[in-house]
This record gives sequence, C-alpha cells and structure tokens, in this order.
Amino acid sequence: MIFFQPARREYRGQRSVDAFTNYLRNQMKSVIEEFHSLSDMNIDSSKRTIIAYFEKKDSENYKQLEKIAEDFRDDCNFRVGFGDASAQERKTGENIVYRPENKGKEDDIVYLGNLNDYESLKTWAGDKCIPLVREITFENAEELTEEGLPFLLLFYNPTDRKSIEEFKDEVAKQLIHEKGKVNFLIADGKKFSHPLHHLGKAEKDLPLIAIDSFRHMYLFSKYEDMKIPGKLKQFVFDLHSGKLHREFHHGPDEPKQTDAVGSQGDQGTADMGTGNPGSEDGSNKQVESGSGDRKTKTSPPETVFKKLSPSYNRYTLLRDEL
Repeated sequence: MIFFQPARREYRGQRSVDAFTNYLRNQMKSVIEEFHSLSDMNIDSSKRTIIAYFEKKDSENYKQLEKIAEDFRDDCNFRVGFGDASAQERKTGENIVYRPENKGKEDDIVYLGNLNDYESLKTWAGDKCIPLVREITFENAEELTEEGLPFLLLFYNPTDRKSIEEFKDEVAKQLIHEKGKVNFLIADGKKFSHPLHHLGKAEKDLPLIAIDSFRHMYLFSKYEDMKIPGKLKQFVFDLHSGKLHREFHHGPDEPKQTDAVGSQGDQGTADMGTGNPGSEDGSNKQVESGSGDRKTKTSPPETVFKKLSPSYNRYTLLRDEL
C-alpha cells in the first residue's frame, strides 16, 4: 500500500499479482506532464486541469506542485512548462492556474496565494479538483458510500445534459454550505434503473431528484421546483431535522399558515408512486389528521445505494483492525 495521499485510499482493483504490480507501477509515475510550448500542452478538455508556468524545474515551487499532484492524482490532470515554454505566461512571475472541464484558456482561474504555502495551495486545488457535484458510477459507488454521507441525487437521462448543468447551478446557489455534510451526485437514470424502480419511477420520469439517507429514499416533489429559491435547501434541511423520516412514520406535519415556505417538507413524500408516507414495519396503517380525515401510510422505499457498499466481512485497510 502506498501512502502518497493525505488520506488513505483503498485499492479497489483486481486482487492479483499482475494487477497489484501495474497499480504500484502507475502510482510511482509522476502525474505531471511537461509541455515545451504553449501549443504543445495536450490538454484533455473533458478533464479538470491544473497548469503551472515555472522558470525552472529545480525549485521549491515545483516541489510543492509535485505534492499537490500526488494528493489529487485521481481528480485532476497536471501540466507544467519551464523556461521559454512558459515565458509568455510569466510576465508577472511564476503562477498556477486551474482550467475547468470543457472550458478554454479564457476561463482559467489563477491561484492568488503563496506558491510555497502547501496548505493554502492544497485547499485551493481541492476546491477545484473535487467538484461540488460528482457523478456516481458502479465503479466509484463503493468508495462514495464509504464516505458515510447521505446522497442528494439527480437521476438524469443521458441524452439530457441541460438538467445536469441546472442541478449543478442550484446546488452551488442553495447548498454550498452543505459540502462535507451531504454528497451531491448525478446518476445516469438508464444505468441506475433499479433505484428508480424502487421509487416507483421509470426512465420516462427523468430527470428527478431524490435523497438516499442510507436508511430510506426520499423523492423531491418535481424537478422544476428545484428552481424555486430555497426549495432544494429546505428539502435537505428537512432531512437533517428528521422531518422527512418523521413524516414517513407519522404522516405529513400539519401545515402552518405563517410558514412562508409552505409545506415544502411534504414534497419529499408527495410523488413516491407508493402512496402516502408509511411505517417502518411495512404494514399499511390508518392515521387521523387534525381534521379527522384518515390517511393510509405505506412503507417508505428503503435505501438502495447503501447496498453498493463493500461487505463488512471483506478485508480492508480502511478499518482499524491492524
């Protein structure tokens, strides 16, 4: 096991001599690619990239870049140019920039801190290389579930890229303060059809938004409601406060006339395709509302993504048994 990175990251490839050998060989390689002219940068526009313009390789600034590149080797591409290759970009001194995916030079973001300040550079690179909204796949689902944070998911149709950008924009507007408390994810609704079925939904219902708390799944009312200021924020707040879970057990809370948001929390149970909120034991029960009406409660959909986490019986270095 190699501990280049600040946090331990488990090897998840094939358990064989050849696979281990190839993995270790790749880990020993530098992820920084040197370019010899600005037209020779060979940047993959579909990847997030950090570009350094340095005077020489034998410098403290480059040593800091090497450490940062190891920290985020799986999250960003790294390019560097020395001497004449980067002279045009060093008119104000050595610098490092970040180029977002699917963007050009005009969208580069310059690092404004001290190039020798590892912690500052690491924080900046982390914010850029690890996006607020990530994509969940069958390959990384295990690792994401092990982070232990609830998922706020956009299930999208692979032919619809607009909904992805809209979701990213709304998460950035409403939920930036929830980073580190919730994992914001997008999921291909065709590939992840089982969670949709679990919610009583199908491909024709995409795009849709849901929370997987690792106990239950809660469906957001309508995708379009996401654009209502504060609506998505309230949905996540209702998860933290226990309102979503409580309403599954006891039915919707009584609406308050003075509540400016209205009954936003109720939207998480409105369109489940399985009836009204229900009991943990799976049985249908009758409950009375304050008006004397009787409502049928049904069992909430159980978590799906928690089942993608590794078996507890599997050996792993991430536990503290050593």
